[in-house]
Amino acid sequence: MAEHVIAPPPHMALPVIGTDAAFPVRRVYCIGRNYAAHAVEMGHDPDREAPFFFQKNPDNLDPSGEFPYPPKSADVHHEVELAVLLGSGGRDIAIGGALSHVYGYALALDMTRRDLQGEQKKLGRPWEIGKAFERSAPIGPVHPATAVGHPERGAIRLAVNGEIRQDGDLGQMIWKVPEMIVYLSEYFELAAGDVILSGTPAGVGPVTPGDVLELSAVALGSFTVRVV
Repeated sequence: MAEHVIAPPPHMALPVIGTDAAFPVRRVYCIGRNYAAHAVEMGHDPDREAPFFFQKNPDNLDPSGEFPYPPKSADVHHEVELAVLLGSGGRDIAIGGALSHVYGYALALDMTRRDLQGEQKKLGRPWEIGKAFERSAPIGPVHPATAVGHPERGAIRLAVNGEIRQDGDLGQMIWKVPEMIVYLSEYFELAAGDVILSGTPAGVGPVTPGDVLELSAVALGSFTVRVV
């Protein structure tokens, strides 16, 4: 095998709760407007439309518990989400076997430079400048499905400085986890290490340096992120 002409970049891996092991990340897919109330608050029809996805970069995931407020924005929003981590993949996955590809779950944030995202929407351009910036996806430890099962309903919340802002239920997802896996596998070859951010409930809003964000969801406990 030929030598690299530069030093290979470090590979992103996430801690697995209760072990010294880590989950290596391959790709990050994010579904948009997957809770009806959030679709409404963003000015869209809540009816079940075909799902759409955008991507973050693997190294956007950050388990440190800190979120550095990014440059070039004056309106950065929190979006609490259930992260789905795949232990295997494939093409054209059948709905009945979709959950067998899930290794585990984690709490995550899809932090968004809302002002920059809005500018790109108006111009009909991609969202990456508002979505895929450095450390834009704080994420908690991975909980294996063998320990927590496959949560289909139950509370998912986010509090800012002790005040609950997002208070949803996993059962409110328009597209359920198996359906997301099936849909993605029709367009991409999914593989072990892929991460799916499954959408956010209503209540998204701005953060400022000094804020303390507490994420929680059924079976996954809580995870705290400080805006610095």
